[in-house]
Amino acid sequence: MSIPLDYEILRLIWWLLLGVLLIGFAVMDGFDLGVGALLPFVARNDDERRVVINAVGPVWEGNQVWLILGGGAIFAAWPALYAASFSGFYLAMMVILFALIIRPVGFKFRSKLADPRWRALWDWGLFVGGFVPALIFGVAVGNVLQGVPFTLDDILRPSYHGSFFGLLLPFALLSGLISVAMLVAHGAAMLTLKTSGPIFERARSYGRLASLLTIVLFALAGLWVATSLPGYVVTSVQDALGPSNPIGKTVVTQPGGWMLNYGKYSWMIAAPVLGFLGSLIAIAGFSARSAWTAFLGTAISIVGIISTAGLSLFPFLLPSSLDPGKSLTVWDASSSHLTLWIMLIVTCIFLPIVLAYTAFVYRVMRGKVTTEGLGRNPNAY
Repeated sequence: MSIPLDYEILRLIWWLLLGVLLIGFAVMDGFDLGVGALLPFVARNDDERRVVINAVGPVWEGNQVWLILGGGAIFAAWPALYAASFSGFYLAMMVILFALIIRPVGFKFRSKLADPRWRALWDWGLFVGGFVPALIFGVAVGNVLQGVPFTLDDILRPSYHGSFFGLLLPFALLSGLISVAMLVAHGAAMLTLKTSGPIFERARSYGRLASLLTIVLFALAGLWVATSLPGYVVTSVQDALGPSNPIGKTVVTQPGGWMLNYGKYSWMIAAPVLGFLGSLIAIAGFSARSAWTAFLGTAISIVGIISTAGLSLFPFLLPSSLDPGKSLTVWDASSSHLTLWIMLIVTCIFLPIVLAYTAFVYRVMRGKVTTEGLGRNPNAY
């Protein structure tokens, strides 16, 4: 079968698509997580909590398509990354899955009984379902930047030598807090779009605070990466057109190593700039009561912050802290040339369909959620 794109280009396309899917998940499902984390604080009585829940209730299931697409892309396009990361972060993944399972149960069961204790229990369940994944996703990114304690044997079987609590290092926790602040701000922006009155005002306050925290924490993490966090650098030549084999290259670590790409490719500085600029736009939007400006700002901030992590790591996908030479990179951890090509064709067919039905759902569900409207809707949560 003749493939019109060479192996190097397809690897780059799938690296970009992985980033697009992860950003899509953070933008589309991130506000669901942020709204869940804000629920006990932004709503003061049962009517207000129902408004908050129903602000995302009709769309949260569809938004999780982005998480499935991202996981599927890692599995099919980057199988070595899937094997090493999912086995290494196994317990962390279980915690995320537990929290994500609580969320749909909370949505479905909360309104089945009018007992305040029952509803308060599920309110905190929805908080856990929003806060915990937001925190652990960020902790995982922080661990990737630090290097993950895994190695490969002679037949490329990965083995992980860390522990769950070993993931909770200071830089990783800082990354987790950035993730929480970023998604809480995005959730608050969504609430300003979908609510009015006291909930709108509280969401503005929490959104401003979370956006400010995002700026401070992102700057602190950037300073840490630039001055003291060891980065990974490939010092041998990698064949971008050769078969995937992560064994054999030479990699060294050095403080500030993750900043080298910004010297080679000056356009990459746009990513951290967008991370800061988006949060500043969001603060301006919250202050001016412009919900769309705030939402656009938090979305831009998410794009910038996630892109910063991905561009800093390039070409690494998963650095190994135990044996840096066996780290996984874009050039040695992909599926075959033919697999990447077939997957690209499938993606070109189905991704527009996902985008089209997502746009249709949001158009149908547009408008503010009110207590009066919930009273007329027998399907409301």
